[in-house]
Amino acid sequence: MVHYHRITVKTHFHKDGSAKGSVVLTGTPAFARVATPGGGRSRVPSDTINMRLYSGKIGPIVDDLVRDLTAQGDIEVEQEAEVRLDLEAVLKEFVRRERQVIDEAKDRMEREGLGYSQLGRMRQRVSKEMGFPPQDEVLPYLVDQLLNMLFHSANVIEIYADDVTLRKKMTPVLRRHMEVETGLDAEVRSKIKNLQEGTAVFEVEYAKVLDQIKRKRGLE
Repeated sequence: MVHYHRITVKTHFHKDGSAKGSVVLTGTPAFARVATPGGGRSRVPSDTINMRLYSGKIGPIVDDLVRDLTAQGDIEVEQEAEVRLDLEAVLKEFVRRERQVIDEAKDRMEREGLGYSQLGRMRQRVSKEMGFPPQDEVLPYLVDQLLNMLFHSANVIEIYADDVTLRKKMTPVLRRHMEVETGLDAEVRSKIKNLQEGTAVFEVEYAKVLDQIKRKRGLE
């Protein structure tokens, strides 16, 4: 009989790029899985396409990230307020660039006489041209950007968790605050259910009601 043991790798990551690791072998049967410092990046797939980062969600996201990572000893910071500003800067820049993509997509649609239903397709085209991540890659893209900021921030003293662990902890936080599109869509449709989908009137009212709900919730 072959016995598999769980291997735990404990690594202390220094800001200068060096790492000191130790391996702990326990008797719990399991398939061995080792996360090595400096290894390839493991992307967490995003199975929710309808995700969006709204400016009103930046504060709560950063608060949750800093609280979780510091409370669990994954990172050591000098001044939490400064680390929050670093992370906020990443998310605000993303929102700014996304707004540029959407505005450009809408301008092109207007010039080409396209209806609201074509926004997704046009946005995808503009995103590719501007080097912006498509909808299904937004989540891993943001995690990459935030991790990069943590590793380069002068306000983060040490990082004790490995890359994979940080991703696994940060991804759910972003997902929780960004999975709002599906709910918004359902709410909008419930308010204009008397209109026929695909018509010009439906598209105009959909956009109008969606904007009203976003402003009410501070999502813009």
